Amino acid sequence: MAERTDRQKAGDAAESLVSERLAARGWQILARNVHFGRSELDIVAIDPGPPARLVVVEVRWRRWKEFGLAEETFDHRKRAHLKAGIARLLELGSLPGGDELPRLPLALDLAIVEPGAGGRPAVRLYRNALAG
Repeated sequence: MAERTDRQKAGDAAESLVSERLAARGWQILARNVHFGRSELDIVAIDPGPPARLVVVEVRWRRWKEFGLAEETFDHRKRAHLKAGIARLLELGSLPGGDELPRLPLALDLAIVEPGAGGRPAVRLYRNALAG
Protein backbone atom coordinates (compact mmCIF):
# COMPACT_ATOMS: atom_id res chain seq x y z
CA MET A 1 0.00 0.00 0.00
CA ALA A 2 1.32 3.46 -0.89
CA GLU A 3 2.42 5.84 1.86
CA ARG A 4 -0.22 8.48 2.60
CA THR A 5 0.69 12.06 1.71
CA ASP A 6 0.78 14.84 4.29
CA ARG A 7 -2.44 16.21 2.78
CA GLN A 8 -4.15 12.81 3.12
CA LYS A 9 -2.93 12.52 6.72
CA ALA A 10 -4.33 15.98 7.50
CA GLY A 11 -7.67 14.95 5.96
CA ASP A 12 -7.65 11.77 8.06
CA ALA A 13 -7.00 13.85 11.17
CA ALA A 14 -9.90 16.19 10.30
CA GLU A 15 -12.24 13.22 9.84
CA SER A 16 -11.09 11.74 13.16
CA LEU A 17 -11.69 15.05 14.93
CA VAL A 18 -15.20 15.35 13.49
CA SER A 19 -15.98 11.72 14.40
CA GLU A 20 -14.82 12.33 17.98
CA ARG A 21 -16.88 15.52 18.31
CA LEU A 22 -20.00 13.85 16.91
CA ALA A 23 -19.58 10.83 19.19
CA ALA A 24 -19.23 13.22 22.16
CA ARG A 25 -22.65 14.63 21.16
CA GLY A 26 -24.14 11.15 21.31
CA TRP A 27 -23.91 10.25 17.62
CA GLN A 28 -23.20 6.63 16.73
CA ILE A 29 -20.44 6.38 14.11
CA LEU A 30 -21.34 3.44 11.84
CA ALA A 31 -18.51 3.68 9.29
CA ARG A 32 -15.75 5.90 7.96
CA ASN A 33 -14.26 6.22 4.48
CA VAL A 34 -16.87 4.12 2.69
CA HIS A 35 -15.90 3.76 -0.99
CA PHE A 36 -18.18 3.14 -3.96
CA GLY A 37 -16.14 3.57 -7.13
CA ARG A 38 -15.04 7.22 -7.27
CA SER A 39 -17.37 8.16 -4.43
CA GLU A 40 -16.19 8.24 -0.84
CA LEU A 41 -18.49 8.81 2.12
CA ASP A 42 -16.33 10.25 4.91
CA ILE A 43 -18.58 9.38 7.86
CA VAL A 44 -21.83 7.42 8.10
CA ALA A 45 -23.52 7.95 11.46
CA ILE A 46 -26.75 8.04 13.40
CA ASP A 47 -27.73 11.42 14.82
CA PRO A 48 -29.98 10.58 17.79
CA GLY A 49 -31.93 13.79 17.22
CA PRO A 50 -34.66 14.38 17.85
CA PRO A 51 -35.59 13.40 15.26
CA ALA A 52 -33.11 10.56 14.75
CA ARG A 53 -31.45 10.56 11.31
CA LEU A 54 -29.05 8.42 9.30
CA VAL A 55 -26.41 10.93 8.26
CA VAL A 56 -23.60 10.96 5.75
CA VAL A 57 -21.10 13.60 6.91
CA GLU A 58 -18.80 15.15 4.33
CA VAL A 59 -15.70 16.58 5.99
CA ARG A 60 -13.90 19.53 4.36
CA TRP A 61 -10.85 21.17 5.91
CA ARG A 62 -8.53 24.08 5.44
CA ARG A 63 -5.16 24.60 7.02
CA TRP A 64 -5.22 28.32 6.21
CA LYS A 65 -8.09 30.66 5.45
CA GLU A 66 -5.97 32.71 3.03
CA PHE A 67 -6.79 30.28 0.20
CA GLY A 68 -10.55 30.48 0.58
CA LEU A 69 -13.17 28.84 2.71
CA ALA A 70 -13.49 25.07 3.01
CA GLU A 71 -17.17 25.44 2.07
CA GLU A 72 -16.05 26.60 -1.37
CA THR A 73 -14.59 23.15 -2.05
CA PHE A 74 -18.06 21.59 -1.71
CA ASP A 75 -18.79 22.19 -5.38
CA HIS A 76 -21.15 20.57 -7.91
CA ARG A 77 -18.62 17.82 -8.75
CA LYS A 78 -18.20 16.85 -5.11
CA ARG A 79 -21.97 16.91 -4.60
CA ALA A 80 -22.49 14.67 -7.65
CA HIS A 81 -19.95 12.13 -6.34
CA LEU A 82 -21.63 12.17 -2.93
CA LYS A 83 -25.09 11.71 -4.44
CA ALA A 84 -23.80 8.72 -6.40
CA GLY A 85 -22.19 7.22 -3.30
CA ILE A 86 -25.31 7.76 -1.21
CA ALA A 87 -27.48 6.20 -3.93
CA ARG A 88 -25.21 3.14 -3.98
CA LEU A 89 -25.30 2.89 -0.19
CA LEU A 90 -29.11 2.98 -0.22
CA GLU A 91 -29.26 0.51 -3.11
CA LEU A 92 -27.18 -1.99 -1.12
CA GLY A 93 -29.05 -1.30 2.11
CA SER A 94 -25.97 -2.14 4.13
CA LEU A 95 -22.50 -0.97 5.00
CA PRO A 96 -19.46 -2.64 3.39
CA GLY A 97 -18.99 -4.83 6.51
CA GLY A 98 -22.50 -6.21 6.01
CA ASP A 99 -24.27 -4.28 8.78
CA GLU A 100 -27.77 -3.37 7.65
CA LEU A 101 -28.60 0.33 7.45
CA PRO A 102 -31.11 1.55 10.03
CA ARG A 103 -34.46 2.63 8.64
CA LEU A 104 -34.19 6.32 9.42
CA PRO A 105 -34.57 9.50 7.37
CA LEU A 106 -31.34 10.15 5.45
CA ALA A 107 -29.46 13.44 5.45
CA LEU A 108 -26.13 14.82 4.28
CA ASP A 109 -24.34 17.14 6.69
CA LEU A 110 -21.21 19.15 5.92
CA ALA A 111 -18.51 19.43 8.60
CA ILE A 112 -15.91 22.17 8.25
CA VAL A 113 -12.58 21.96 10.08
CA GLU A 114 -10.41 25.06 10.11
CA PRO A 115 -7.93 26.89 12.33
CA GLY A 116 -9.54 28.14 15.51
CA ALA A 117 -8.58 30.21 18.51
CA GLY A 118 -5.30 29.32 20.18
CA GLY A 119 -4.26 27.04 17.34
CA ARG A 120 -6.97 24.48 18.16
CA PRO A 121 -9.06 23.37 15.20
CA ALA A 122 -12.63 24.59 15.05
CA VAL A 123 -15.46 22.43 13.71
CA ARG A 124 -18.69 23.78 12.20
CA LEU A 125 -21.54 21.48 11.18
CA TYR A 126 -24.02 22.40 8.45
CA ARG A 127 -27.09 20.20 8.60
CA ASN A 128 -28.89 19.02 5.46
CA ALA A 129 -26.22 20.28 3.05
CA LEU A 130 -28.07 19.03 -0.05
CA ALA A 131 -31.39 20.64 0.88
CA GLY A 132 -32.71 23.25 -1.45
